[in-house]
Amino acid sequence: MRNKKRLIIKLSGEALSGVNEKAIDPMRVKEIAIEIKEAYDLGQFEIGVILGGGNIWRGKTASEMGMERSSADYMGMIATIMNALALQNALEALGVETRTMTSLNIPQVAEPYIRRKAISNLEKGMIVIFGGGTGNPYFSTDTTSALRAAEIGAKTILMAKNGVDGVYDKDPKTHADAVRYTTLTHHEVLENGLQVMDSTAAALCKDNNIEIVVFDMNIRGNIRRAALGEPIGTIIK
Repeated sequence: MRNKKRLIIKLSGEALSGVNEKAIDPMRVKEIAIEIKEAYDLGQFEIGVILGGGNIWRGKTASEMGMERSSADYMGMIATIMNALALQNALEALGVETRTMTSLNIPQVAEPYIRRKAISNLEKGMIVIFGGGTGNPYFSTDTTSALRAAEIGAKTILMAKNGVDGVYDKDPKTHADAVRYTTLTHHEVLENGLQVMDSTAAALCKDNNIEIVVFDMNIRGNIRRAALGEPIGTIIK
């Protein structure tokens, strides 16, 4: 009988680039892997990870330059797989058994995403990294996080932000009087157009009763704290 809490950690692709603005900074990837391992080592969680691909390629930017949107999005999906493989390598170097599963069929480098297989891997104590987005253009990795969480029965998404410590009523970078929310409902996020994640992802979380924890991943130990439910960032439920 499963007694561990199953959760998804959502990381932006830019988180892997570090301060040197490399596409993938090995030292930064190692730091993130250490943070994830700290949560894993608590022995209380089954962990899935989803990464964006914005450090390598942005489909939206490419489409704005005149590139056909579907092709641009597929390139972005491939970028997320590259990031997934980098994180897998860093986690395994720390002694954590990890599987990368992709929605695009690339059997030479990763397992294809199959829901029951993903759940089996989690139950065996592996960290599962989901690459390739949903496998379809026009959907973000935020939507992938919500979709995979619903599919595998994860009731919490830890949305690790790069230098943002929660959800505000206005942009804190341009408004000194911006107020950070400690808790929100899914309805409030959708009704007020708060930029936590895209509306498709937010609606999926609302419909499937998936809690979202938005926090700053640049503070050491925050992934572990967020997993444990400590009061950091903003909780949406």
